[in-house]
Amino acid sequence: MSSAPFKFHRPDLVRGYCEALQGTGIQDARSGLFLAAPRRTGKSTFLREDLQPALEGLGWTSVYVDLWAEKSAEPAILMAREIRKALSKFAGTIAKLAKSAGLEKVNVFGALSLSMASLSLPEDVSLTDALDALVTAAGRPVVLIVDEAQHALNSSAGMNAMFALKAARDRLNQTSVGQRLYLVFTGSNQDKLTRLVLTRKQPFFGCRITKFPRLGQNFSDDFTAYINAKLAPNNQFNKDDVFEAFKLVGHRPELLRSIISDLALEGDAAQLASELKAQAASFRERIWGALESEFAALAPVQRAVLERMLQEGLNFAPFTEASLRAYSALAGQTVDAAGAQSALKALREKDLVWQAAYGDYALEDESMVTWYQHRLD
Repeated sequence: MSSAPFKFHRPDLVRGYCEALQGTGIQDARSGLFLAAPRRTGKSTFLREDLQPALEGLGWTSVYVDLWAEKSAEPAILMAREIRKALSKFAGTIAKLAKSAGLEKVNVFGALSLSMASLSLPEDVSLTDALDALVTAAGRPVVLIVDEAQHALNSSAGMNAMFALKAARDRLNQTSVGQRLYLVFTGSNQDKLTRLVLTRKQPFFGCRITKFPRLGQNFSDDFTAYINAKLAPNNQFNKDDVFEAFKLVGHRPELLRSIISDLALEGDAAQLASELKAQAASFRERIWGALESEFAALAPVQRAVLERMLQEGLNFAPFTEASLRAYSALAGQTVDAAGAQSALKALREKDLVWQAAYGDYALEDESMVTWYQHRLD
């Protein structure tokens, strides 16, 4: 019986993404790889435990930044901090350069010199220069992985950071030595992430959003085998039952583990199948019940605006004549642009709707779409 924690690797998926970054696969993501998946579905775990090791295996240096970790911090600050940490790993290389030249400081690139006393970047260095320093010090390509990248859209400073990354990509890759900077962005809200690539005004116009595949039955089967190995022979989970429960909780590994751990401790094999499905269904109903209550508590115009957003998705245009007519029909009263604006403000304050720094609106939680479709059905 293994005492190691359960881990599930996806070698085929990581191989495909590495080929995409290199431009050698079916997909060409040399301009940037954008991956969208709901939160808690294994995306960040995959980045840290599968993608980063594979990138290092290619001889590349990877830097991982999670913008969700400190939502109040500016993205540029978070990225610069992680780049400085990565740069410190090459302190020995930088010191050798300085020693061989008999210098107390060494020029990593034209505009910046690093002191041997600190071997760190100045706080005010630009993202482009920081990445340039890291590429030079590492002597190999660098991959910057920005998890929950949609948070950059919340402020003009965050958007400036995205434009700075585009500038760094263009500058570092327009050389005779080939591509030196690769960018990977992930987001738990596809509508938001799309707003980095949708129009010519966005920094990565022309890149495509790739849906990160959900974990499937191969994951739940492996996890079932791992758990069963720790249980008595007469107290075993059935892999098909576990997969059904996994689907009910939205393919979220943490929720499945929580449900199974509770049931495994009870030790009643006869009830495992029914209880597993019941607990998973109960969790989903609690989430959907909370959404239903929140929706019902909205004022009529707020509810109408939110419902229009749920119907239109990326095509949602809040103040067109068609939208105003739709609001009026749904609310049972005339709704003008001022009324719609007031409703959107209220929905933002309730954390149901999100507004980008440049004005677009999107759902704060994409899972509302699944709930709404279920509600209609």
